[in-house]
Order: sequence, then C-alpha cells, then structure tokens
Amino acid sequence: MSRVAAASFDVAVIGAGAAGMMAAAVAGQRGLRVVLIDHAQRLAEKIRISGGGRCNFTNIGTGPANFLSQNPDFCRSALAAYTPRDFIELVERHGIAWHEKHKGQLFCDDSSAAIIAMLKQECDMGKVAWRMPCKVDDITHDDGRFTLKTSQGVLQAGQLVLATGGMAIPQLGATDYALNIARQFGLKVVEPRPALVPLTFDAQSWQDFAVLSGVALEVKVKALAKAVAATAKGGKRSGKQPEQLFLEDLLFTHRGLSGPAILQISSYWNPGEAIRIDLAPQQDLEQALLQAKQGGRQQLATVLAGLWPKRLAEQWLAHEDFSAADLATRRLADVPDRLLRLLAERIHDWTLVPNGTAGYKKAEVMRGGIDTRGIDQKTMQAKTVPGLYFVGEALDVTGWLGGYNFQWAWASGVACGRALSAG
Repeated sequence: MSRVAAASFDVAVIGAGAAGMMAAAVAGQRGLRVVLIDHAQRLAEKIRISGGGRCNFTNIGTGPANFLSQNPDFCRSALAAYTPRDFIELVERHGIAWHEKHKGQLFCDDSSAAIIAMLKQECDMGKVAWRMPCKVDDITHDDGRFTLKTSQGVLQAGQLVLATGGMAIPQLGATDYALNIARQFGLKVVEPRPALVPLTFDAQSWQDFAVLSGVALEVKVKALAKAVAATAKGGKRSGKQPEQLFLEDLLFTHRGLSGPAILQISSYWNPGEAIRIDLAPQQDLEQALLQAKQGGRQQLATVLAGLWPKRLAEQWLAHEDFSAADLATRRLADVPDRLLRLLAERIHDWTLVPNGTAGYKKAEVMRGGIDTRGIDQKTMQAKTVPGLYFVGEALDVTGWLGGYNFQWAWASGVACGRALSAG
C-alpha cells in the first residue's frame, strides 16, 4: 500500500481568526505558499459576534499604554508598524462603511460579516489554501520543518504560526491550544486569567445590592493592587503594573458588577485585591448635600435621588450602617453635617473586594499568555525555535475594551506575515 505524500507549504497557520487570517493574507500576497487551518465549522465567530454584531474593529487612539503585559514595551514595534489608519485604509478599500462611537471606537455601519468577508478575500488574493474544519492532532519539528498530523492528512511547512487565540468564550470553541504548543516547545507562559469580564461577589454580602440589577451609572474605578505583581511561570519577578483609573459606565447585576468600567478594571484586578469606585465622579456630593440642606424640607432620600439613580439612592441609604436613625426617612435638615460628609465620602470612595470573575464564558479576552520575553517583538518569532511564530491573543498582550485587541490582532498578524519567508 503506497504512502500518500504530505502536502508541503512555506507556512502553516493554525487559527483562522483575526490575527491568523491577517498573517496568512500578508504572507500569501508576498508569494508564499500558505495553508490556513481551523477546527471550527464556521469562520471567525469571535469577529462575527463582536461589537454587538457590528465589529469594533479598531480604536483610533491605540497606543502601547492601552495594553497590559508583563513585558509592556513588547507591543510597541508592531503597533507602530501597522496603525489604525492602515486598517481603516484596508476597510475602505473593500468599500466597508464605518463610523466612530464612544472614545475612538470604530464600528461597521452594517454587519461584522463584512470584516470577515474582507479578510477571507485578502487570503484568497494571496492564494491561501484552506483546511476547515480541520483538527491538528500532533505537531513535530525535525530538520527545520514542521510536520502536522491533521484530520485532513499530513501537512509540512518550514514555518508555523499559532493564531488560535486565548480561552475566552469557550462556547465558540476557544481553547488553550496555543499555550500548550508553546509549552511543548519550551516557551514560558504567564498565568492566563479571564479579562474584560464582570466581577462577582459573595452572595450573602451582595444581597443588598442584587436588587439593583439593571441600574447603570457613570463611575471612576481603579484596582488597589498588591505590592507584588504576578510573575511569569518560571520567569523573573516583574514590577507592578502602572495604576489605571477608568471613567466609564458601571452596571449592577444579580451576582456583582459589570459594564465597561468593570470590564476595564477586571484586567488589572487580581484575586484578593480590592477595587475602589467613585459612584458620583462628576459631582461634589458633600457640597451639594450641604447646600440643599439650607432651608430644605425634603427627605434625604428624595434629595439624593435627584443627584443619583433613584433605586440606587434608596437602597444605598437603607444599606448604610450609621449609628444614627434611619437616614432614608429623615428630613435633610435634620441630618447632622458630619453624617452628610460621611455619606458623601463613602459614595465617592466605595471600596470592596470581589470574590472572583464571571469566568471565561463571560470574558471578552484572556489576560496573560505566552511570555513575550521569549518572542521577537518585530517578527513574532520564538527566539529559541526558529520558524515558530505566535500572534494575537495567545501572547501576553491584553488590550483595553474598545477595539484595542483587534488592533493588536491586525498589527501582530501583519508583523508576522511580513517576516515569514519562502522555502
């Protein structure tokens, strides 16, 4: 019985998401023979659902400061070499209409399917070969070539690109595949955790606030980091991440807190740490309450409800543990100034400790990943394994909410695609 020869390519890319299709398209259009492999039945589901189905495909303000990593300078080169304007030009070249929303976030006017179709067309322009759905069962590296045993036969390539993302949204097929391959080849991994994710609290301690589910308001939030930052597995201890403060909307839920403010700070929060929230960032509540007290006959609850969401004002006063009588039913004029000052202080400085996150099922991205100190920042190639590349979310580069993670996918994919070689 004759043995079927392995199909041979210059480059094999595993993962047909944002970063993988970008790398494959760039390499293919440079004349390289590229095969793109993905285990999913449907192409780029994470792109499809992003931005409420309209794909927040970049942010015009993207810069290194918008990313979290234990090696914070790593992303600079790729981001500088492929900017939001570069991707906008690609989008416009394909006739995709777009608009800017909150804080530099760019969305498709219509469906995110347009971005998927654009990337597919770019790959087709580079004559990229497709294997989908196709499972990769085994990867070996001998004599400068990678051999992939797949559900569609054996493939060989001189270079291998891992673009399988992180573990966020496992219901769409997300796995730790890239991290396992990195470990197989001796690369270190920064402990992965859910990021851009709601924060949860102990059910008993949260019961007074669970009734506020659905209440939303603008807040300032920051994480109160411990003195020692997390370390890369097997690596050296890194310095503390710079403190971040976000002014965004917060949403109360049955289990805890969500909304853009919480998703943002969740990337910086570590188990056991507190978060600090200013629940009235655009007001001076102490001054407002003391002024309203002059000649006022209204109850405190009524006055506070005029400054705040009514449900929150009522529940907050009912929850407050002051030694004085029930504040909610007292006339503002009868409340001592010191209690008004204390009330304002607690609202402006609400400090609480989450007991966890809503997990990968609710997370938008994964924090941590392949330690970038083992990756070349200009090419995305592993320093100790020539021909092995990693792009996108699998790397320890986590962007803020608002299009930054897509820009990292495009930029890292392009950096890799430009660095790959024929032969």
